[in-house]
Amino acid sequence: MNARIGLGMDDAPAGTGPGAVAGALQALVAPGAERLPLPGSGRTLERWRRLAAVAQRDLALAKLYEGHTDALAIQEELGCGPAPAGAWGTWCAEPPQARLSMWPHSDGRLRLRGRKAWCSGAALLDHALVSGWNAAGEPCLAAVALRQPGVQVGNAGWAAVGMADTGSVDVLFDDALATPVGPPHAYVRRPGFWHGGAGIAACWWGGAVGIAQAVQAALAQREPDAHQRAHLGAIDVALGACAALLREAAAWIDRHPSQDAQAWALRVRLAVERGADDVLRHAGRALGAGPLCKQAALARAMADLPIFMRQSHAERDLAALGRALEREADPWTL
Repeated sequence: MNARIGLGMDDAPAGTGPGAVAGALQALVAPGAERLPLPGSGRTLERWRRLAAVAQRDLALAKLYEGHTDALAIQEELGCGPAPAGAWGTWCAEPPQARLSMWPHSDGRLRLRGRKAWCSGAALLDHALVSGWNAAGEPCLAAVALRQPGVQVGNAGWAAVGMADTGSVDVLFDDALATPVGPPHAYVRRPGFWHGGAGIAACWWGGAVGIAQAVQAALAQREPDAHQRAHLGAIDVALGACAALLREAAAWIDRHPSQDAQAWALRVRLAVERGADDVLRHAGRALGAGPLCKQAALARAMADLPIFMRQSHAERDLAALGRALEREADPWTL
């Protein structure tokens, strides 16, 4: 995976705010736009490279685009028909205070009731895959059109500066109609669940690459001192190690598309999170306050990336990886 993808901070959407991101997203998902290869199809690395390229350009855009591409991949894997055209979201966070109930409708569809939290792009999207619970207490997944009565998009719930352009808010469902996607439990038990989780790491890596390129460009305009060169070297080491692991993970998934990829997904997410943290730290120390305060795209990326990476569950994910290693015969080979 090459850090020099050809997109950088100068390619970020013009302007700021959800409106600017919405226009860029529509261009990526418009009819005729090239679709990403499916994960586990033999071209997983290509998929991740293209996600990383979008993240390098703009992390809020990447968050929405990754959700769209994940929704299409999930429906393909679970045997659904062609997804309706438009921009999709994947809203499957399950905080205890916002759980969606799913009830059968007479025509075979589902009725959705309740509140869904962390709905990125809610005001910008056309459809979403949403997780919820049926009357038997089983986890289910449904596809819902967002432009219908019974779907109320909120306007509050996001105080962070980082990732503000995703427009992540709560959505209230009041007997909105939706289509079941797979049987109960299918969403979390399918092999692609962890393939998609690993793909998020490619987005984090791409965001870190964009920051690294801004550091490199800024230092090229002056005569950097030894400390600044050392910071740039540390950034290169972090990105290179993560790129190698992403390539290895993609190759493993393509060789074993139907196997449980939990260990690989957690490994690559945790490694990229640590590497991106290193990039953020070294970038700030190499540049000082000037570029961080006066370059809008860099300032957004420096604020966006830490928020985006909090999709990681930190030490809980480390503990889950430790448990997953109990099922690995020989996890450390060269």
